[in-house]
Amino acid sequence: MVDDQRNMRATTALLLRAEGFQVSEASSGEEALDVLAKQPFDVMLTDLKMEPMDGLTLLKRAVEISQPTNVIVMTAYGSIETAVEAMRRGAYDYITKPFKDGELVHRVEKALERARLQSAVDLFADEFNQRHGLTALVGKSAAMRELTGRISRVATSDATVLIQGESGTGKELVARAIHSLSGRRKAPFVPVNCAAITESLLESELFGHARGAFTGAVKARRGLFEEAHGGTIFIDEVTETAPAFQTKLLRVLQEGEVRRVGESASIQVDVRTVAATNRDIEKDVADKRFRQDLYYRLAVVPLVVPPLRERLDDVPLLAQHFLERANARNRRPRRLSPTAVEHLMSYAFPGNVRELENLVEQAAALAERDELGPEDFPLRKKSGETPVIAVAGVQPLADAVAEAERRTIVAALDQSPNDLARVAEVLGISATTLWRKMKRVGLKTTGEEPPSDP
Repeated sequence: MVDDQRNMRATTALLLRAEGFQVSEASSGEEALDVLAKQPFDVMLTDLKMEPMDGLTLLKRAVEISQPTNVIVMTAYGSIETAVEAMRRGAYDYITKPFKDGELVHRVEKALERARLQSAVDLFADEFNQRHGLTALVGKSAAMRELTGRISRVATSDATVLIQGESGTGKELVARAIHSLSGRRKAPFVPVNCAAITESLLESELFGHARGAFTGAVKARRGLFEEAHGGTIFIDEVTETAPAFQTKLLRVLQEGEVRRVGESASIQVDVRTVAATNRDIEKDVADKRFRQDLYYRLAVVPLVVPPLRERLDDVPLLAQHFLERANARNRRPRRLSPTAVEHLMSYAFPGNVRELENLVEQAAALAERDELGPEDFPLRKKSGETPVIAVAGVQPLADAVAEAERRTIVAALDQSPNDLARVAEVLGISATTLWRKMKRVGLKTTGEEPPSDP
């Protein structure tokens, strides 16, 4: 309970204690921040008009220190606009003064229930991620929120899914997430990488073979489709297959049955198919390298996994996770410095999440100090591991990305020159990320600190 008016603060705290809540009091924003830094709170109830630190400033700082805390702001009747602005900046609720005791208690109870639900969701998410290795899908960026939303919706159906994305973005993790959230989760998840199996063996691997079907087939063998019966088969790099195999795969998807190599009878299978590719499959279709009818059969629900350079907001979260995992293995308490995080966020990551993971593991193994700095993360364009060769008319990818970002931000600023929040919304990024990107590409920013996210 935060209020610079002693009587109001003490009376409200007394009311809440009488209802069974544990309450701490703070007479200023500065004191409240000290309390929040020492222990977690489910709810913070704060007045907006305080001195020297007002409620909006306290809200901004409190969200940075203790993000799980649900903030309820108190405001006078004539300041509803300010309360709405507070909610835009991250407050959970507001209440106008004077208020009835029952109304206040009801709002606090709602905030506590939200805190309990959020705690349960976070616990489930941690357990789910650890069990299924889905950490690469965790992220706060708009692109990842959209992807995970589509995954949760499509998982409950039996629709065939085609996952597209660059190497290292986590396409198999998406497939595992779909399986784990589906009604087939208790049945097998069977992955196969078409690029890792020769054309002559791929049919036998997926469909099985009869005894004596070819040299070396000393006994009959079930294929991966049969092994996945009742569950999900994940066909990775499906565009690496030959046209003859594509015809047979199409039949399996249409008829729900497989025929082992060397046999004439078909076997019914109940399998959900999820396929993936890192190539431009539509171009392969246009160039007659991939069957158009198979493409449409696979892409009932298309999903695109964004490259890491398009969701740099997630780099700190991912880097911290990989570091914690490395710390557990190495039994050494490494930590990331703020400058190291900024250094990583300035990189385009052509190798995507896999490259970030390798960088963090390397730093955790080789760094001389427990606090990792920029020097512990030798990025390829700076380390000399992959020399940059000048080609006429071609610039390094990171520079091209930065230049494109600058042009896009400038265009958005021209449309809303005095409203950075609107610019961030149009660009689909947070206000903090917009501030960092503007600073990185040399655009003028207001203030020395990034603005708070709404």
